[in-house]
Amino acid sequence: MDKNFKKIALIGYPKNTDVIATIKSLYSWLTNKNVEILLDQRLSNIEGLDSEFYALDLIGSSADLAIIIGGDGVMLNAARVLSKFDISVIGINKGNLGFLTDISPENYHTEINGVLAGDYYSENRFLLSFSILRDNKFIINKVALNEVVLHPIQIANLIEFDVFVNKRFLFNQRSDGLIVATPTGSTAYSLSGGGPIISPNLNAITLVPKFPHTLSSRPIVISADNTINLKITSDKNPLAITFDGHETIPLQRNDQVIIKKSKHTLNLIHPNSYDYYNVLRNKLGWSNKFF
Repeated sequence: MDKNFKKIALIGYPKNTDVIATIKSLYSWLTNKNVEILLDQRLSNIEGLDSEFYALDLIGSSADLAIIIGGDGVMLNAARVLSKFDISVIGINKGNLGFLTDISPENYHTEINGVLAGDYYSENRFLLSFSILRDNKFIINKVALNEVVLHPIQIANLIEFDVFVNKRFLFNQRSDGLIVATPTGSTAYSLSGGGPIISPNLNAITLVPKFPHTLSSRPIVISADNTINLKITSDKNPLAITFDGHETIPLQRNDQVIIKKSKHTLNLIHPNSYDYYNVLRNKLGWSNKFF
């Protein structure tokens, strides 16, 4: 059922004048609508924004709709917080690729107007939840929208680890690491590592080896209802976990990294003109010729 968006949050990272100009233009345009505007606290230094500023968790619990202004990195940062709340999220692309922030900043008036009128497409993107088990104690619990990556701390060092799925042994590997990706993340780091593109509506997780020391190692796609367990079997080269390119967490020998589908999902919405396959063609430079 379509939501009636009355409390709208603007979220962004004002890193340059172009992004700031888009945020100010959107704010000015929305003030003429019958909506309440909430602002990301990172926008507090922008002149001319006369509304309350909030942290992301307060935005998630208060707003009906969050408009992300920026690239996919800004969306990823917000999604890890906003997915815990009943809030819809849409993105205006001011980055490079824009797989998640798909509205053009030159045409946001028309497309956001349609969204406010209830003319939009909604989908739920699942996240990955991962924990680190050390000495029989969970020391950390985080979520990722795109991927969780096991890798050496120092570049070009082989690492060794075991992979289990639902406590069943899958393989032991010596490689530069492993990418565990959601369908959303299948067009990100996983794709550059040779992983398959997974349709966003599939309940699947991709395991993509990074430069494995064997010719037979290949990416594998499993059900997202499975639990993945990575066991660190060597301390010869220091290892770490990185998620969504956001934070790196060092690991120790005998640590276990437990990865599974999060109970939270991101309610991502698009204009009704949104076409996932058209996005792939445009972003990845595929042929647009139709026979």
